[in-house]
Amino acid sequence: MNWQLPRNSFFAILARQPWWVSALIALGAFGVLRLLIPEGMALFAAMPFAGIAIYALVQQLRRPGAKNVAKTLERARGLSGEGFVSALETGFKREGYDVTRMDGAAELVLRREGLVTLVACKRWKAMRAGIEPLREFDAATREHGPVGRMYVAAGEVTENARVFAEERNIRLVREEELARLLR
Repeated sequence: MNWQLPRNSFFAILARQPWWVSALIALGAFGVLRLLIPEGMALFAAMPFAGIAIYALVQQLRRPGAKNVAKTLERARGLSGEGFVSALETGFKREGYDVTRMDGAAELVLRREGLVTLVACKRWKAMRAGIEPLREFDAATREHGPVGRMYVAAGEVTENARVFAEERNIRLVREEELARLLR
């Protein structure tokens, strides 16, 4: 079982920031606390922030660079539909999902820890994804009950589409995350 911090906890927010933000908070906390309490206790109190800084640094070093992301997405657009779905299937398996193929609104069904997620990637080659494909996906998957939904887009996603996806709890898989799956 993967343990995760609650998304809006202070430490989760810090983990998404550049590593040096947490490092500065650790130094600041240590500097202020050592004036109030013994140095050893101040160091101990600042350690969680230092740990988050190290975690954020490691995560940022693992991220593919912009050139790598662009190359991967260009290569992905050159794949056939079947090749793209197979590459995604491999990527999701590497992430720990049990993956099965599906016909209809979604191409893949992901299962992990009792959670089910439907993945659509029909129009992944489009340079710009609008709201219509997301509306179709939303309408077609509502009947499946309480499942997660992902929409894969290798191109740009319009602002209207992003807002619609957020309102309907459809996770957009794009750019960096897609490149990581297809590596």
